[in-house]
Amino acid sequence: MVEILVTLIIFSCIFGVIYTFLTTRNRERLALIENGADAKLFNSGKKYSLGQFILNIALLAIGVGAGVLFGALFNTIGLEEGVAFTACIFICGGLGLLGSYFLNRKLAEKNI
Repeated sequence: MVEILVTLIIFSCIFGVIYTFLTTRNRERLALIENGADAKLFNSGKKYSLGQFILNIALLAIGVGAGVLFGALFNTIGLEEGVAFTACIFICGGLGLLGSYFLNRKLAEKNI
């Protein structure tokens, strides 16, 4: 019974945060429109292209794959299995995302 209650509370909290965020954003936008603000204000964020998204996912997948390989290597030399795999997957996945960030920044500078 406790597991069901905890699961219900977690999903309720997630729903509450998302609902509050969306309704607050909607109210802010309606207030700006009523005061005569330009609609271009809402589209000011930089959009990523499909190629950049695929590059991010590809480098993350390569990092996770390398993390699994390194985890298996560290497991064979005596490190505990759970620690070896978890640490290596997160470290190599993070390095893949970091490399993706710098590569996307370099590509964006060339396109300017």
